[in-house]
Amino acid sequence: MSNRRDDLIEKYASDIKGKFDQTPDMDLLKKVTIGLGPAIYNMDSSKVSGSDEAELETVRKNFLIKKLGLSDSPALMEGIRSVMDKYGKSERNKHRAVVYYMLAKLFKKESVYN
Repeated sequence: MSNRRDDLIEKYASDIKGKFDQTPDMDLLKKVTIGLGPAIYNMDSSKVSGSDEAELETVRKNFLIKKLGLSDSPALMEGIRSVMDKYGKSERNKHRAVVYYMLAKLFKKESVYN
């Protein structure tokens, strides 16, 4: 019997395959999802709005700099924007776990989750 988190991880994996044309690293995806804690169950906090500058800024500060330990540079926001563009402007439901997973891959910071 699968639980809610497993169902969400399946949904995220499907987005990674469909939107990014990549085979997801299920182990990493699961760790990123678990790392988000209860936020994945909240309609608002489980999504990232690609058009909300304040939200993108939060992803940059709290995820890329604090969590992944990256140094601040214009490359961070460029990375976020590239993930948002690949996810698709028409896709309103950009799952935070997918965005964070793709950013961890993009910046080669998968080791943070080991």
